[in-house]
Amino acid sequence: MSDKKRKYFLLLSFFIFIISAEIVYLKDFKGAEYRTKESYLYGRFEVRYKTPFREGVLASFFTYYDGGTGVQDWNEIDLEILGRYDNDVQFNTITPGQMDHVHHQFVNFNPHLDFHTYAFEWTPDYVVWFIDSEEVHRQTGEHIQTLFREQKIMMNIWNPAFDNWVGDWNAEALPAFAYYDWVSYYSYTPGSGNYGTNNNFTYSWIDNFDSWDQAKWDKATHTWNGNNCDFIHANAVFKDGMLILCLTDSINTGYTDLQKPSIIWARANNESNKIFLSFSEELDETSTEDPANYIIPAVSVSNALLLLDTKSIELSVTGMNPSQSYNLIVMNIKDKAEVQNVSATKAVTIVKADPLSFPVKINVGGTAALQYLPDQEWSYTKEYGYLDGNSTQWELDINGSEDDSIYWSDRYGLVTYMVRVPNGNYNVKLMFTEKVWDEPGIRIFDVYIEGSRLIDNLDIYNHAGFRTAYESSFSNIDVNDGILEIHFCAEEDNALINGIVIEQNITGILNEPVQGIQSFTLEQNFPNPFNGSTIIRYSLSTKRKVFFKIYDLLGKLVFSTDLGTKPPGEYEYKWNAQNNYKVPLSSGVYFYSLEGNNQNIVKKLILLN
Repeated sequence: MSDKKRKYFLLLSFFIFIISAEIVYLKDFKGAEYRTKESYLYGRFEVRYKTPFREGVLASFFTYYDGGTGVQDWNEIDLEILGRYDNDVQFNTITPGQMDHVHHQFVNFNPHLDFHTYAFEWTPDYVVWFIDSEEVHRQTGEHIQTLFREQKIMMNIWNPAFDNWVGDWNAEALPAFAYYDWVSYYSYTPGSGNYGTNNNFTYSWIDNFDSWDQAKWDKATHTWNGNNCDFIHANAVFKDGMLILCLTDSINTGYTDLQKPSIIWARANNESNKIFLSFSEELDETSTEDPANYIIPAVSVSNALLLLDTKSIELSVTGMNPSQSYNLIVMNIKDKAEVQNVSATKAVTIVKADPLSFPVKINVGGTAALQYLPDQEWSYTKEYGYLDGNSTQWELDINGSEDDSIYWSDRYGLVTYMVRVPNGNYNVKLMFTEKVWDEPGIRIFDVYIEGSRLIDNLDIYNHAGFRTAYESSFSNIDVNDGILEIHFCAEEDNALINGIVIEQNITGILNEPVQGIQSFTLEQNFPNPFNGSTIIRYSLSTKRKVFFKIYDLLGKLVFSTDLGTKPPGEYEYKWNAQNNYKVPLSSGVYFYSLEGNNQNIVKKLILLN
């Protein structure tokens, strides 16, 4: 080779190296992915892990077919925990054509605060997910038949470029860590196994992550469009018998925390004597609960309380005028790193509360109309709003309602709707219509209000028909944390909602009728609490077919009866908790529902045996 050719070759090689380096290391943030070398067809896949409580971040456990030539070969089964939610776990199967089948599972714990065991079973007929050994979601149907390709087991931590999905990214929240205690695999052996559903699985192996087993696992070094980080070896760390996947900046990589905690926002409560603070990371209790570390000019800070999420603080103050603006100065706050970092002195403006007027009416997915507030995204500055989802607007006739314009708009695929309210007791009306599917069984979802599943397997078309208004009303909803939360969990297709109406029960009297539903009323049962039987009174102003149902706290239907078609009038129904069952119900709180003519009213009762 001539000197000229040699120089040209070396120069070309240098530029190729630079371009390759830029592809791999172009991004400002570094994540991690750990994946098996072997691929698996069917089985039970288990993990015990704890996820980072960081908005804009997710940590996963999933299987993926990596041998395809395009989206037409896509096979993937996901368990993803998003740091923006403190009560939600996301499941998904992604089938050929990159078709998503997403389900958000409400959980009654914060998955970022402790370890939990998660699993999914993959068979030719179903995929089912488990949390702490309890089955929580199952998918069957034709799309499961297309999951037939061998898949690798994978775990990763990353910051997606989709704010609507994962929340607002804030680099001050770095580093973020996901802790994996162990992973196990059970092969699918129908008829001869000894584990899992119907004993159809057999133990194959477990990895306790004492070290990197390079014969079994790879550390990934790649990225993709929509991922705001690169995966690097240094961010998959083994320590204290765990695999720790790290999300970091490009300088301080690995399992190390040199970042000082930083206050993100401060907000006044609806009450003038409380201020809530949110920080970038988990905090040390001693430093955060010292009132001397908070200064508000002309206002006295009498108490500081670190809340259960260990990232939020409640300040008790005196002398604050709700109409004035204030700055808060924070100093000397320590994080929970092994070598603690101390916050710099920082001042933030306290966001003033702007309490809503009751009744609160929200045109979900739409603009302000008919005294309904416009839809908006939730944030610490807002009094209400949605998390995730997309909106649509259809101007068409809606049966069963004079408020067509509210039913024109909707938000589908949403996870949560949040409304700031004073602590107290509320009536809630949810408004739905099915404008897309003109047959039953396509869109089915659950709705939780304040942690209780009050709607189970709602099929709007099955209840009301096509392009027809359907309402579900719930009374005596207690709010104790200043936020009324409505959580949506899709079973088939996407959950949706058109409108929300919230009324405040000033008196707290349990048998107060639900305002705005005068034609169809349900009274509080009497006596309540009760032992044995109780009386439920209701009234109708039009002829309708009526059903009476009882649900437990988890939303499971425990009793149902058809009360028949009744003319207008006042009625009462006697329900006996012992005589209606082969095995009497145990003591506790239950919800009773009266349904008829596309309306549904729910109240709660207390059974004492």
